Amino acid sequence: MKPAVLPAALGTGNTLRLVSPASWFDPAKVQMGMDALRALGFQPQLSSHALARYGQYSAGTAAQRLQDLHDAFADTSVQAIICSRGGYGSAELLTGLDLELIRRNPKIFVGCSDITSLLTWLNDATGLVVWHGPMAAGDFARENGVDLASWQAALSQNHPWQLRSEADMRTLKSGHAEGKFYGGCLSMLVASLGTPYEIQTEDTILFLEDVGVKPYQIDRMLFQLRLAGKLDRVRGIVFGPMLDCVQPGTTDELLDSVLLRVLADFPGPVGIGLRSGHVRERNITLPIGVSCELDLTGTPTLQFQPSVTCNEG
Repeated sequence: MKPAVLPAALGTGNTLRLVSPASWFDPAKVQMGMDALRALGFQPQLSSHALARYGQYSAGTAAQRLQDLHDAFADTSVQAIICSRGGYGSAELLTGLDLELIRRNPKIFVGCSDITSLLTWLNDATGLVVWHGPMAAGDFARENGVDLASWQAALSQNHPWQLRSEADMRTLKSGHAEGKFYGGCLSMLVASLGTPYEIQTEDTILFLEDVGVKPYQIDRMLFQLRLAGKLDRVRGIVFGPMLDCVQPGTTDELLDSVLLRVLADFPGPVGIGLRSGHVRERNITLPIGVSCELDLTGTPTLQFQPSVTCNEG
């Protein structure tokens, strides 16, 4: 496991570059997101091809999307890179990523959903701490879409911080564990298996979230992770809200029972409901790649170590 590389903290007045590594979106929504970021005191700017459209769903060609990502990391005037939205297509960029460029220019990178492919690989390959959290044309473009407390704690504060009852977590299997916080959208994590970009889950607190998949499909994906050995050395698991992950004609308790059955032999604690990724409101910003402590012996709590360094001057 590579040592954590912490980028510089985000401060008021900093420039944020908006990139679109996956699908295109309604331009009006990204403008709403930029307005919200300005209201928080930041200076958002669009990458060259952020509003491009290519084919049925891509925000520009793979080359254009890759160029925008590299330009954002290379530009010393940019303090943070925020993805516009997910959708589909981030994995197309993996083979072309200039990891050495990114190593030389560590900076804040935030996204979720399909962006999971980039988040996990950047952390695995470079040690760079990245963030699973709100996106410009999604959460920032709607009222109450962003959990501002975690955004501030994760991106601007160089001291430990925690999530408790405000994160909507609840306990499925009690216990206590420590490890590197890691994960993202379950479908994207499973899609990495058997590729050169396969997720590295050893000694982690594994975060898993998704949207609109039925309980039996979640069962299947978790079992695939088990067969691939990806749960063998995981220390604790936290699921997201699992929005709309229901089976018609069944009760809401079905998913809980499926998870408890599939993970019956898992020795660590298991929680659910951590409000990050596909959520209805207040998307929580989570640092991927930093040490954390999961306590499910009382009030569900996640304690994170600092994920940014103090700005100089």
